[in-house]
Amino acid sequence: MKKKTIIASIIVCCLLCACSQKPTASFIHPGMAQNQQDLDYMCQMIQADAQPWKSAYENLQQETSLDFVPQAFDRISVGPYGANSIGGREFSQSAEAAYNHALMWYITRDKAYAGKAIEILNAWSYKLRSFDANNAKLNVGLFGYHYLNAAEILKYTESDWAPNDMEQFTRMVLTVFYPTIEDFFTEANGNWDASMINTMMCIGVFVDNHEIFNRAVERFYWGERNSGITKYLYPGGQCQETTRDWGHVQLGIGEFAKAAQIAFTQGLDFYRVADDRLARGFEYTARFMLGGHIDLFGVYTTRDNDRFRDIYESIYSHYKQTRGITLPYTEEAIMKHTRSKSSVGFLTGVRSGASNADTDAMKELDPERFLMPTEAGALNGKYAEAPEDAVLVRPGESIQKAVDAHKGTGKWIVLRAGVHTLQEPLKLYSGMTLAGEGRETILHLAGGLHATTIINGTDSLEDVVIRDLLIEGAVNTVENGDPNHDRRTRSYMSAPSREGIVFWSEDNAIRNIRFEQLTVQNFTKNGVMVVGASDIRISQCDFSDNGGSVVPGEGFHHNLLLSYVADCTLWKSRFDTSPWGNGIDATFCQGLTVEACEMARNKRSGIRCAESADIILVGNRAEGNDRHGIAIEKRMDSCQGVTIRNNTLLNNTGKGVYTQAVVQLSAEENRAENNGAE
Repeated sequence: MKKKTIIASIIVCCLLCACSQKPTASFIHPGMAQNQQDLDYMCQMIQADAQPWKSAYENLQQETSLDFVPQAFDRISVGPYGANSIGGREFSQSAEAAYNHALMWYITRDKAYAGKAIEILNAWSYKLRSFDANNAKLNVGLFGYHYLNAAEILKYTESDWAPNDMEQFTRMVLTVFYPTIEDFFTEANGNWDASMINTMMCIGVFVDNHEIFNRAVERFYWGERNSGITKYLYPGGQCQETTRDWGHVQLGIGEFAKAAQIAFTQGLDFYRVADDRLARGFEYTARFMLGGHIDLFGVYTTRDNDRFRDIYESIYSHYKQTRGITLPYTEEAIMKHTRSKSSVGFLTGVRSGASNADTDAMKELDPERFLMPTEAGALNGKYAEAPEDAVLVRPGESIQKAVDAHKGTGKWIVLRAGVHTLQEPLKLYSGMTLAGEGRETILHLAGGLHATTIINGTDSLEDVVIRDLLIEGAVNTVENGDPNHDRRTRSYMSAPSREGIVFWSEDNAIRNIRFEQLTVQNFTKNGVMVVGASDIRISQCDFSDNGGSVVPGEGFHHNLLLSYVADCTLWKSRFDTSPWGNGIDATFCQGLTVEACEMARNKRSGIRCAESADIILVGNRAEGNDRHGIAIEKRMDSCQGVTIRNNTLLNNTGKGVYTQAVVQLSAEENRAENNGAE
């Protein structure tokens, strides 16, 4: 997408057509976590000894010492997880101390607090020259926010911050902070870019630079890889880092909440974006942290009820004040775990109720609908009961021998729970059902093999069902851990060329194939490819995280590739997060129906169709794709007979629906919001 030049006064009106904020001519000051009304309201409630402001203020007093002495460094170098830190700890301590003292100054009007905040900012402004090592961008993202909020308060009060010192702080912000985070860091997990988004917005506000501010706004809506709001938080509230650990989940959604707070101060509403995605993320996270059940794509990580971060106040307060909605799990997390210890989190998170955003058009939400079930792919404890004469194959036993021995009998081949490792592709034949025992059945190519997991044994293949199992493309089957920094998966050119299922017939002799409750994930090539076939049904499947940049390069491999296929139906399935491809890629197809499916966070489009006819796309969700939600393209011959109806198309970098020379197009009742090229 060609990047836009946007000024803050027209972002929402001209680009984000679903929002209804009124434009402002310039930045509001003070204008980051709090505006003037918010700061004054905070003071009034503290002076009135109102709870819980009084307790939060007392906590802030205990955390704020006038004896603090900043220790500034000219170069900060911090490795992964804080390893080999040079100046990192001192930088973060000074950040929090500066903000605390600035708040204490505003509340008490005691110049000693203003002086200490100024001392901290000056110490770093005249000393710091650069950041280095693994955590350079993260250090600025996480802690620049504190420095800038402190500076904003000092700048717009009678703090006695000298003009030359303020100019030096601005120089540090523009020549050290901003260059470090200017290009974000898509290679990392999404909490990194989330932190940089909110700090970059603060930089834009502080130096009155719309270009900087809007660079962060664009990232929020259309960030690449894991960084945009629809990349980091899935429709049901699951976070990109959910299968990693809940500390990082809370870190990430907390940083996005800070960005939403800054945006709201400046008249932009990030809260409503993508069906209140932030609220969904908070409710999903709080529910699990409190011991409740959540639906999950992936494997649960350890639940730790004692490690609640103080991130919940601002979003809880926003929904209650501006929408009259209580987020029940977020509220419970606050009341049971965070509020008694909170200081800055509560004092800056609860606003005056006055805002610059027009809330008249905001819809009432049903909190019970925030959490949506995930009924796609191989599910734990949910799988079809096999016939009594089914052939059972235990891990370690030869699947191919069982298939060959019962070829033509119509018997089910059932893979028992456990990891079934293949040393070569599994060949299937007509009249066969290959089934598992849900997600606990894992079919896996031996590590390092460059091969396809399942292929058709003959050119002619009919009446085949594959259901209720997980086909894993990674080099090993360990699913937990960091989902973004793992060479076992699909992000590296050096990764093995591995493919999930390939059914290919030169003579179009593949017929009546069913994929049901099947998960296919982490293949560097296609998750599933079907070529030369008819009567294909894919129901409640999850084909995600497939399609890497292995040779012949990006754009060749997808979650699902269909070519020369007739009469194909995809229903209630998921085609998400292809690192370099489309969610669904369909060419030379006749009679393709895609209904109630999700195609999200793909490097290219959610679904791309070309040279095809009789396409029906109805009731799908295509969001957060780096090109288009739905792309109907032409290479030589136009697609014909295309129906696009009742689809939800959100936050795609290109268009919600892109059509190129379609013959007989019917597009109606589609909901397209916050797509970049519209």
